[in-house]
Amino acid sequence: MSRTVSRRSVSRRTANPRTANRRTLNRSSALRAPEANRSNALHAGAWWLWALGLAAAASRTSNPLLLGLLVGVAGYVVAARRTDAPWARSYGAFVKLGLAVIVIRLLFSAFLGSPIPGSHVLVTLPELPLPDWARGVRIGGRVTAEQLVFALYDGAKLATLLICVGAANALANPARLLKSLPGALYEAGVAVVVAMTFAPNMVADVLRLRTARRLRGRPTGGVRAILQIGLPVLEGALERSVAVAASMDARGYGRTAQVPPAVRHTTTALTLGGLLGVCAGSYGLLAAQGAGYGLPLLAAGLVAALAGLRLGGRRSVRTRYRPDRWGVRAWLVAGSGAAVAALMIRAGAVDPEALHPGVVPLVAPTLPLWPAAGALIGLLPAFIAPVPSAPAKPTAPTKPAAPTAPSTRPAPTAPPQASASKETTP
Repeated sequence: MSRTVSRRSVSRRTANPRTANRRTLNRSSALRAPEANRSNALHAGAWWLWALGLAAAASRTSNPLLLGLLVGVAGYVVAARRTDAPWARSYGAFVKLGLAVIVIRLLFSAFLGSPIPGSHVLVTLPELPLPDWARGVRIGGRVTAEQLVFALYDGAKLATLLICVGAANALANPARLLKSLPGALYEAGVAVVVAMTFAPNMVADVLRLRTARRLRGRPTGGVRAILQIGLPVLEGALERSVAVAASMDARGYGRTAQVPPAVRHTTTALTLGGLLGVCAGSYGLLAAQGAGYGLPLLAAGLVAALAGLRLGGRRSVRTRYRPDRWGVRAWLVAGSGAAVAALMIRAGAVDPEALHPGVVPLVAPTLPLWPAAGALIGLLPAFIAPVPSAPAKPTAPTKPAAPTAPSTRPAPTAPPQASASKETTP
């Protein structure tokens, strides 16, 4: 009897391959990142913490290979999780700005000189004589390979910082970030968001007016065209400002609740002290000699600032509708950026020469293994963050149906209707 039962159970398991396939599909779908919607959108603060972690890692090294790896990590995550929103297009502008910073840094080093000594002279520029009070500053002179390489490393570090900030701007929704701000910073956050959206709206107005003038056959260049375009742009900006002010007043902007003076003074002291601690701790982490005191000071400043913001939130009478949740994916995204920064700081304490290749004498930079592996942890958001929904593709217009030839068949005649009343014979 037991043998027959076991055979039946085995046959049932093998006879239902659909259930096994469904289980494997469910497991694979659970591992995949879900499609982004309003309910599971990643917190905007998580993107900023991830980007700031990459920026902190970039500030601890001047190795161009590691800097290029960090830029590649940021670019891959932006390409994988960027939406089609207007603010998501700012990443390319930050990349161009970073390249411009590198070029400007090289030009300054070539024309204004550098304290880096060098023996490989590339070119000698005509030197401009300066008075005695400008001793130590020169314009022109020798341009060595060592000073250009040092300027390249320095400019690449600053460009990487800008690109990491651009990645946060391209991935984080500014409206949702404003929604997540504490109540004490709501008024300042609204002012910043309004100021940030002024320039894109003005550019859109200029493009719209130039397109309209081009369609009417009018010139779009020259002083006269600029004056004729500028007046409608300023008028539209003024109307938009009045509309924004009316909407902010209707939503209770600037209205605060009554708070005791002791709580108000404590809030001010905690907030200012915490912000000063955050600034000093951040400087300690970015400096080469301040890694020992930078982290504790930064942690203490963060605790004091958060406590001050918590108390300051009592003055705000604003409520939140459907606040963003800080879920597991947000913790993983923010933690990946923090892990990259921590591993780079640790690598700088263990082997600083690998993170800062020498320029005197000139040596080829090498890619250290463990810092490079730590930088690859920053790719985690590209696999766990919700996938943005694809934009709807415009449907192709349907072709009109070809006219059909008229039919040659005779139209069917209606059957004769019976008369309503029969004729009677006399």
